[in-house]
Amino acid sequence: MTTTGKLARLVEGCLPRAKPGQSHPATRSFQALRIAVNNEYGELAEGLMAAERALRAGGLLAVVTFHSVEDRMVKRFLQARSGGGGNANRYAPVVEREAPAFEVINRKAIGPDDQELAENPRARSAKLRIARRTGAPAGVVDRSDLGMPMLKGEG
Repeated sequence: MTTTGKLARLVEGCLPRAKPGQSHPATRSFQALRIAVNNEYGELAEGLMAAERALRAGGLLAVVTFHSVEDRMVKRFLQARSGGGGNANRYAPVVEREAPAFEVINRKAIGPDDQELAENPRARSAKLRIARRTGAPAGVVDRSDLGMPMLKGEG
């Protein structure tokens, strides 16, 4: 492949034809390449942990995501660092947890309202999650706990 146009045509020829109003069949393939080349999931995980270290008590962390994998990673990070998520087994001994480093402000992600969608249709997939930093020391979250997808040959 020497051009993106050739790659787009190749992908288009391998997938069912897009219905009117749908995005080009190669859009997801190009998105996957961009995510892998830029290590976007790894950078998101690092950014979340860096924000936890950098924020003072009372500081707000606001994260806007644009697709489900990113949103799941942010949600799981905030759950893990806010003391959320109960014991996996109610009969197992209670595990002592670290003090929560965040207090989740909005339990559900905030999406764009009708006015925003009218002004900016590309915002349709945006989700906002907000949490307030507590005074607890910063911790470390295992990336596998965030639901971060792994490429074959990784980890």
